[in-house]
Amino acid sequence: MLLGIRVPDYPLAVALRGHAYAGDVPLLVADRFDRGRVIALDDRARSCGARVGQTVTQAAAVAARARVAVHDAPAATALWNDMLDALDAVTPLVEDVREGIAFLDMRGIAGDAEQWFARVHGALDRFGVPLVTGLGPNRFCAYAAGWIGDRTCIDGDASERLAPLPLDVLDLDGDARARLHLLGVTTLGELARLPHGPFVRRFGRPAARWHEWARGIDRTPFLPRGHAVTIEASMFGEGAAESEEAVLFAIRVLLARICSDLERCGRRASVLELTVELENARTETVEILLAAATASERDMLDVVRAKLEGLAFDAPLCGLRMRALRLEEGGEALPLVRNDEIDPQNVAVVLARLEAMLGEPVRRARACAAHPLEERFTYEPFTVSMLGGENTAADPHPVPQLRLLEVKEIDVRLARGEPSIVDGRNVVTCTGPWRINDGWFSAPVERDEYDVVLNDGNAYRIYHQGTHWYLRGAYD
Repeated sequence: MLLGIRVPDYPLAVALRGHAYAGDVPLLVADRFDRGRVIALDDRARSCGARVGQTVTQAAAVAARARVAVHDAPAATALWNDMLDALDAVTPLVEDVREGIAFLDMRGIAGDAEQWFARVHGALDRFGVPLVTGLGPNRFCAYAAGWIGDRTCIDGDASERLAPLPLDVLDLDGDARARLHLLGVTTLGELARLPHGPFVRRFGRPAARWHEWARGIDRTPFLPRGHAVTIEASMFGEGAAESEEAVLFAIRVLLARICSDLERCGRRASVLELTVELENARTETVEILLAAATASERDMLDVVRAKLEGLAFDAPLCGLRMRALRLEEGGEALPLVRNDEIDPQNVAVVLARLEAMLGEPVRRARACAAHPLEERFTYEPFTVSMLGGENTAADPHPVPQLRLLEVKEIDVRLARGEPSIVDGRNVVTCTGPWRINDGWFSAPVERDEYDVVLNDGNAYRIYHQGTHWYLRGAYD
């Protein structure tokens, strides 16, 4: 089940948050000061005839004495991100659709619908914005449930619950809504009763999605948002540092904290950002590029020390903040056995530990000669004896590597039943055919494959299926 969260008219809710506007004065929210357009408005302004999309001058002309508020986009984004972070206490799977709309995947979360609604409101009510929630089997049903009423759950026959809702739920453009109104379609139930084929042909491809939504069907996948990792350490208000030794000691303490957090997260940093606060109230920021992404405290300290040697500050330092930027996945690659420990006894111990952990013998892959790709390798048990020189010699007849290419149709001319010319190039050597019969598909596939060497020195895998020839891959 998905739980939908909607803040109606989010820009308007942000403008009203923490402000007391006169109840009898219409309110317009514009995107900017100069020549702005209305992006949200309250019911009073709407009843006067103002509409979203109008210029502020046009809206103010019809909504007398209207008050204009400019949308604070950075503050709105920060508020929404804080609300999404608060929802992590309800479930770790949160999808951010846009500012004001989010979905939560409640599968595996303890409790019932009423308890889930209570947790969501408990997490978000402190932000001071109006909120409606709904629960449904998919994204659209969860979103539409909020239009029926706060804390509404849609289950069973979704189309019956959705039928009375207006077309505004679909967020249609004005032209599509007007055309549907001309046809007498004003609710989801009336839209769902339209014949699918003629409706889609008349209104275009998006109409297929509208028709499914009106019947309670939504195939849109749930995409949980990623979580940004911020790794930083700071020292403020802990005394002033006047000597180089004191500064380096403080930086070493910060780097120890940074590297500890990087190791816990399994990350490496390629850039460090050092912010210095001086006693004269000035701050300076230094960006330090590392030669390679690392989580090593010693490597970072050497680069930071070299960077600071060329800097001079006109006042003692009273604060430091170090941030790790451009984080990369993974840590340092470590071998199971070090070079100085590769002997049969140590390898035997490592193999025994791996087999005890995996519950099966350790195997290695070995290439073998075969035409079908699926038969070009085999697995054999890995033993300590394989460390000897008898098994490490190069294969005098190595199996060539076939690199698969995008399948495309090619022009092939035959001579004596074999390919002789491929896309205008002569065939020097041809082997095959090999009959491939993939009978496990619902529609069995049969084709004849050939390996050809052309007069330009390149070798390719081609195949004949039906009356057409295709290129499958090239040999490296």
